Amino acid sequence: MKTKNYILVCIALMLSFSALSQQGKQKRADTLFNKFSFVKAAKVYRELIQNNYNKDYATRQLADCYAFLRDPRNASRFYKNVVKQKNVPIEYYYKYAQSLRGMKKYDDSQVWLQRFKDSGGVVNSNDFSKDVNFITSVFGAKQQYFLDRIRFNSKFSDFGAFERNGKVYFASTRDEGVSIKRLYGWNEQPFLDIYVADVGTKKNVDHTAKVKGDVNSIYHDGPVTITKNGHTMYFSRNNFTEDIEKKDKKGLTNMKIYRATLQDSIWTNIEDLSINSDDFSTQHAALNVDETKLYFSSDRPGGYGGSDIYVVDINIDGTLGEPQNIGNVVNTESSEGFPFINNEGVLFFSSDGHPGLGLYDIFGTIKDEDGGIVDVINLGVPVNSNKDDFSFTMNENGITGYFASNRKGGRGDDDIYAYHRKPVLHVEGVVTDAINTNPVPNSIIKLYDDKGNQIAYMKTDENGYYQINIDRNQDYKIVANQDKYIDDYREFTSKNIQTELTTITANLLLNPTPNVIKLAELNTIYFDFNQYNIRKDAALELDKIVSLMQNDYPDMVIRIESHTDSRGNLTYNDKLSIDRANSTYEYLISKGIAPERITEHQGFGERRLTNGCEDGEDCEEKDHQLNRRTQFIVVKME
Repeated sequence: MKTKNYILVCIALMLSFSALSQQGKQKRADTLFNKFSFVKAAKVYRELIQNNYNKDYATRQLADCYAFLRDPRNASRFYKNVVKQKNVPIEYYYKYAQSLRGMKKYDDSQVWLQRFKDSGGVVNSNDFSKDVNFITSVFGAKQQYFLDRIRFNSKFSDFGAFERNGKVYFASTRDEGVSIKRLYGWNEQPFLDIYVADVGTKKNVDHTAKVKGDVNSIYHDGPVTITKNGHTMYFSRNNFTEDIEKKDKKGLTNMKIYRATLQDSIWTNIEDLSINSDDFSTQHAALNVDETKLYFSSDRPGGYGGSDIYVVDINIDGTLGEPQNIGNVVNTESSEGFPFINNEGVLFFSSDGHPGLGLYDIFGTIKDEDGGIVDVINLGVPVNSNKDDFSFTMNENGITGYFASNRKGGRGDDDIYAYHRKPVLHVEGVVTDAINTNPVPNSIIKLYDDKGNQIAYMKTDENGYYQINIDRNQDYKIVANQDKYIDDYREFTSKNIQTELTTITANLLLNPTPNVIKLAELNTIYFDFNQYNIRKDAALELDKIVSLMQNDYPDMVIRIESHTDSRGNLTYNDKLSIDRANSTYEYLISKGIAPERITEHQGFGERRLTNGCEDGEDCEEKDHQLNRRTQFIVVKME
């Protein structure tokens, strides 16, 4: 009996020690997790799951570890088990949906996003679930970016490539070839440093390519942006100055943006900027075109989500103004970062809150006429993938640049990708009225290819403007049509044009269609023999012409031609016809017709008879009457 009791006590003690051991292991895993040491934390959580200790909790934590490590395959594997748990927080439905999106399982992702919403969850206002056709539209869009090979990636993390004056600067954890390595607990890689290499280099870039000077510390440094003159650098770094690392109230070391100047090929005079704080992160510096504004990302209080993009004025003396959040067209409830401004002033950034193909995607912005950002656009494939895509930059030529991604097929963790772009080409123009040069709104625009096939159709806006995207290396014909106008067309080509060219202009001019019935009212008027005064019947006809010109065709221009019969000598008849033209002209002017609307009033004597009643011919008076006339010619409706 004693032996049995002894055995039971031993078993109880062993179970107690085992429980204490597992409890200590969970505490250690949680501590590692809270310190962002996700690689080590994941290992311990896996052990807890294998030992069936607090398995539901450990599975949730393990799935979150893989999510923070940007590993959607393993994250979705464990989130799949998490969402089956009883009373699981509904936020895991959303996390599972996001991990499925990272696996290109878009239909499944939609299912779990809907379940999250049905359970009372609030989906980001910019989430791609709002547009069920988003994925199709992105993959079906015409490709504008094409990838080029980069030879200086490593097996570690490389990103933030920025080109300036023939050099490419980038951030990397490739700290190989040094005797002492310090590892970042989040992903067990060395800390980031800033490197520089010649553009197009084919050589291995090792630790000897670190930028010279004081910008690289023992913690994270990079990415960077550099002014056009090459003298000033803005760069991200952990809150580490004068060999002192500062932490916030939670014990975390935040990021800051520092400024350095180039002196004798050395980056020095490190300056902690006024926009920084020990209590939140400020990073990812970018300059606008004239270098008067600094864009950056920050998780400072008052934003819309995890991190937002801000802008601050750079004063002439180098001091900074008050940061301004650029608004909720760009910023979402999730995270935005890595801003970049190209030479056209377009803001690019990365986000996991806007409709995307995976985790972080790269977006461009659309501005209105006043320069305000009104929308964002996903850059599509191949720039974006189902993984993280970020740190987009564009070179000054507007055609080439870089971005980073941890997509499948790379050499290391995050890799730098170069691209060249073929900008979208479009034909644009204005349709105007040929008479008064006013725009013709709602004109029908049809675009045809070189085989006569109609490939586009649209209407001009209220300003008579149209714009249609077209392919390069093609011949086209564009036709404008509108009621009461004669069609106009232009033939043009997009062959052999520069890559940088994005616009072909084809303005179209529409002549109003003559109104046959109305113009018939420009009747010929007649005169008595050897007279040039306006008869009553002629006055009635002239009044009709006045009404037509003032009311129906207020911009119409005419010409007056007057004639005589053949009786009398040639010189006399020439003068008589001029008198008839003058009297007709003066009558119209007296009724309010502007002189400039009558280009000419000429007399032709007996030179243009309408019948055979020439000198010596025996004609009746009614036949001679047909020659004593004034006619009206429409100048701009011929």
